[in-house]
Amino acid sequence: MTTHTLQTPEVDLVYDVHGTPPSAAGRPPLLMIGQPMEAAGFGALASYFPDRAVVTYDPRGIGRSVRKDGRTDHVPEAQAADVHALIEALGAGPVEMFASSGGAVTALALVTAHPGDVTTLVAHEPPLIPLLPDADAARRAGARAREVYQAKGWGAAMAIFIAMMSWRGEFTDDYFAGPEPDPAAFGMPAEDDGSRDDPLLSDRSQAVGEYRPDARALAAAPTRVVIAVGEESKDTLTGRTAVATAELLGQEPAVFPSHHGGFVGGDSGFAGKPEEFARRLREVLDGAG
Repeated sequence: MTTHTLQTPEVDLVYDVHGTPPSAAGRPPLLMIGQPMEAAGFGALASYFPDRAVVTYDPRGIGRSVRKDGRTDHVPEAQAADVHALIEALGAGPVEMFASSGGAVTALALVTAHPGDVTTLVAHEPPLIPLLPDADAARRAGARAREVYQAKGWGAAMAIFIAMMSWRGEFTDDYFAGPEPDPAAFGMPAEDDGSRDDPLLSDRSQAVGEYRPDARALAAAPTRVVIAVGEESKDTLTGRTAVATAELLGQEPAVFPSHHGGFVGGDSGFAGKPEEFARRLREVLDGAG
């Protein structure tokens, strides 16, 4: 793996190239992106593509990528501009892309703005709240986590966030009637460390969840767009948004092993099935449904 920095007026974007250099590979580079996850989160998945040039990066303002624009919010269109600049810097033509969670939102914005950048996009569980029938209730659930974050800190809010992401089906009165979960039950610290800049728990990433994909522009793009959903997460928030996104684009979602983090390795507390996930990703990139 080699590490590089792409300097733009707004960010010093750090990215890693795994395996074959992009210009020497037989197939286009495979770009793996997340949001707010850093490049390291794709380490396990990338290891199952030793025959490919795999590129991972830290999004603007996250991990090693230092912002110079004076802002703290995460906006899909701005992140998409960064990915476009990265693809141009690779100099290997259009890429294939696996994008997960907020990274899938970035990828949809990228294909909309720069339709020639990506040949095939596998967008895994984009959290697009406006597409849900219970969008207002989902927003209320997210607001609850942010309010607790401001009042009590990371551990208390992350426990609520995990419970929210694990909830099956629409957010009903039963969800809101429940007590606040105990952080210790999720292995989270109860004490407040005073930080309030977490991209998941603050209001910095609200533009990601509120993004509205342009179905007409996506349909007109030459990119083959595949919406993916985890077999274990179909009824959860991001599974439901994936299904809704697929419906918006007139397709059935491709089912992948495991859950929202199904590609993550065993070094994570949220480990999935990365080997099975990689096998399925190969199938989809090769044209399988």
